[in-house]
Order: sequence, then C-alpha cells, then structure tokens
Amino acid sequence: MESRTAAIVIVGNEVLSGKVEDANSPFLCRELRALGVSVERILTLPDVVDLIAAEVPPLAARYDWVFSAGGIGPTHDDVTIEGIARGFGVRVVLQEELARLLREHYGARLTPAHLKMASIPAGAQLVGGPALAFPVVVFRNVYIFPGVPSILRQKFAAIRETFRQAPFHLATLEVDLDEGLLAGHLDALLGQFPGLTVGSYPQFPPAGYQVKVTLESKDPAVLAAAQEALRRHLPAGALVGEPRAPLNPGSPPDRR
Repeated sequence: MESRTAAIVIVGNEVLSGKVEDANSPFLCRELRALGVSVERILTLPDVVDLIAAEVPPLAARYDWVFSAGGIGPTHDDVTIEGIARGFGVRVVLQEELARLLREHYGARLTPAHLKMASIPAGAQLVGGPALAFPVVVFRNVYIFPGVPSILRQKFAAIRETFRQAPFHLATLEVDLDEGLLAGHLDALLGQFPGLTVGSYPQFPPAGYQVKVTLESKDPAVLAAAQEALRRHLPAGALVGEPRAPLNPGSPPDRR
C-alpha cells in the first residue's frame, strides 16, 4: 500500500539567519502525516529568485505535492511567486480575483506593493473557496502559502481534506535493551516486512527502559504481524509490558 509523498520548501533569509524559527515545516509534517501523506524532503531557501527557480520544479516532478511557505508578501524580498514562475518557464500575471479582494480589503490604503500579492504564475489556480478571505495559490502540484504561521495554518485547514489518504497505523513498544543489541532484531523485522517503517529512539532515566520503538504501516494486518514477530524474537524480559495497541488512524506519534 503505497503512500502519496510531499516535499516542503521554506523560503526566507530570516529562517536561514536564525532571526525567525521555522514553525511551518513541523506543522505541515504533523498535519500531512495525520492525513496519510509521507513527507520525504524539507528544503530551506533564501529569498533568491534563481535558487527558488532551480529547486522547486525538480521537487514537483519527484513528489506528489510540494508545499512552499514564505515569500509571497508585498516587500522586496517576497520573491517566491517570481521564482516558481521562472522555474517552470511561465510569466507572472496579475490575478484579477485576488486584485479585487485586495482592493476591497485595503480600500483607499491600497498601494502598488499591496497589489504585488495578486501576482501569480500564469496558469495557477485559486483554491480554498469562501472559507478563506484570500485563497491559496496552486501552480500544478505546488501549493504556495504565506510564511506567517497563523495564516498558513488557517489556509491549510481550509484545504487539508484535499490530501487525505489511507492512514498510517502506529504502535509503540518500550524495550529495555541496548540499542546496539536491538538493531539486529529491527533489521530482521524490516527484512520480514518490507513495507514497515521502524523507528528506534534511545531513552534516558527516568524512562524505565532503554529504547522506544515505533512501528508504522498503512496495513493494520502488517502492523499486528510485525508487533507479534518482534515480541517473539526479543530476549526474555526485554519488552516492558505489552506493546501498546495501534493508535487511531492518523494520530501523530507519541513525542514523549
């Protein structure tokens, strides 16, 4: 059971210089995972048109969806739209519906800089409908979001069901065994269940065990069989209690 895939592109000198901490990629990772989408790449780029143009099209070709965040405001360093358009070899055009919304919003305060936010790559679409004051711009499979976390979250919430897939099912095991000794058991498990995703996370006092192991699969039968196989092959006493039951579909992993 294959997963749809995604890449995230964070645009902004402020992130790369440490002035602003990226809150958008962790949010998108959690949301997409809960929707059954596998995020396979996160890329952070400066506000440079040519770099955006060079990096985004290959991601769009490789992954089902690309989500960009940042660089779509009214100022000189908001160059994401221009970069994406250049990368795909299309013009930047004024989108009349966005221009109308901006004129209504700003009224007499509207400036040419404000109208810059109505520019989109030629051929892009607007999605999100009446739930949003300003819709999301989509060019092919690239969803272009603002960098302000609260606005990005509001816009993503309006279209999140677009991306829903078969959920990931997750189980967590607490193992009191050195991670180096555990590694061979996990390798064998992956060999037995090729579609399984296994995580191994060292723990420290006062956890009461040495490694948290997570097992994930889109097939609940595979997940159950993998749990049982690992239970059988671990040394006596290594498993602390019973493996936790799989979480509800789409639940994010335990982050203790």
